[in-house]
This record gives sequence, C-alpha cells and structure tokens, in this order.
Amino acid sequence: MVDLEFDEFGTGVAVLTIDRPHARNAISLETMGQLDEAIDAAAGAQALVIKGAGDRAFVSGGDLKELSALRTEQDAAAMARRMRSVCDRLAAFPAPVIAAMNGHAFGGGAEVAVAADIRVAADDIKIAFNQVQLEIMPAWGGAERLAALVGKSRALLLAGTGTALEAAEAERIGLVDLVLPRASFESADKGWRSVANSLARRPAAEIKRVIGGVSADEAIASFARLWVGDAHWQAAERVMNRTANPRPAAGGAI
Repeated sequence: MVDLEFDEFGTGVAVLTIDRPHARNAISLETMGQLDEAIDAAAGAQALVIKGAGDRAFVSGGDLKELSALRTEQDAAAMARRMRSVCDRLAAFPAPVIAAMNGHAFGGGAEVAVAADIRVAADDIKIAFNQVQLEIMPAWGGAERLAALVGKSRALLLAGTGTALEAAEAERIGLVDLVLPRASFESADKGWRSVANSLARRPAAEIKRVIGGVSADEAIASFARLWVGDAHWQAAERVMNRTANPRPAAGGAI
C-alpha cells in the first residue's frame, strides 16, 4: 500500500509512504501503479517526501516473491520500464523531492532514493546497489543517477560489487546529503520534516528548475519574478528593520 498525506501545518509538504511491512516495503507491480497515482495526487505540493513505513526499511528493493513470476525478457523489460518511469517522475517532480531514509535502502530501494533530489538518512541505516547478488543490474535508472552523484568509477565499484555503505560513509562520498541521529529523525524540529518544511517555505522549486538546466536568460527571469514578488519584499522589510533596530547586547544598556 502507498499512502499520501499533506502535512498538517499548511506548508505544502506531501509525504508519500510505502507501507508494506510484510515485505520490508518492497515494491510490487501493484505498488508501482499506486506510486504513479500518489505522484499524480501530490501535484501542487511545495515539497514531496518519499519514505518507508516503520524504521527498519526505506525500500528493500523489488518484491522478489512476486517479480519472480516474470520469466521472459519482454516481461522483465516491461517491469523495468514501468518502475523506471516512476523514478523518472520523481526526479522530474516540479518541487524538491526528499528521500527520508528511515531504514535500509537496498537494490531497487537505493534506486528510488537516488531518484530524489535530496537524501536524508537516519544514522543507523545502510544503502547498497546490491542487485549483483541476484546476478542482475540496476534497471530503474539508478546506475546512471548513482554515477551522476559519485562519479562513474565509484558507481561501477559500488554497483559492481554490491557493497553496502553505512550512512556516514554514504554521506562522505555524496550519495547521502544529510545524516541525522535516529532519536531525532522523526522529530518536527530536528528531523526530515524540518528539512522538508524549510524547502517548502522557500523558492526551492524555482532553484531546482534552474539547476536542472535553463538558459542564462531564463535563470535571470526567474530571479526577477521572485524579486518583484510580495514574499521577497516582506522578507526584505524584516531584514531592513532588524538592521535599523538591532537588539542590544546581553547585559547592555537599553
């Protein structure tokens, strides 16, 4: 089952949760369809979070028990195209997409994680492109996205050997962007929600579009639209007021 909820604080954050505890949040054919529907329903969100239910698995990959019924090249290719399309849609979502890695991300789960713009991980999780243990390779766009993050040589080493990385090492090489303590991972003010809410309240979607590749003129036009917006002038007014009326130093005269 895939759940989609919008945050209760009105910041425009949509949270997509893969909730299949019996399969460690593995992805079945039905799950792929539900993910497509959830992405459709999230249209208009200022930030989209994808996570797994519980605290053991983000996504443990494809549901091997179900997918083992695919025995022809045509069926295997159709499955790969279907889930690659889902990952492509996550990557192309207009607003920032955050993978809240609440648990381990193995195989296809790692591919889902790298389809997001930002990966926030609990400090006790592992991530591995370990499809080689099944004598196959990443097929959902993960190999290419991994190479874009860590370089071709390191991507080949990781995916070619199936090495599992601790969260801290994944952060060191740029595969994970932020590692948070398990104890505060789900907290509203220090966990992944804080990251998502901060992105949703700012023009991060426009920044994502420019980073994705636009002309210099388009980038400048985006800036100019933001410059004349009410949100900019309200923020500028707050800054100018603080500058004109600085707070006195602690213990100083008023």
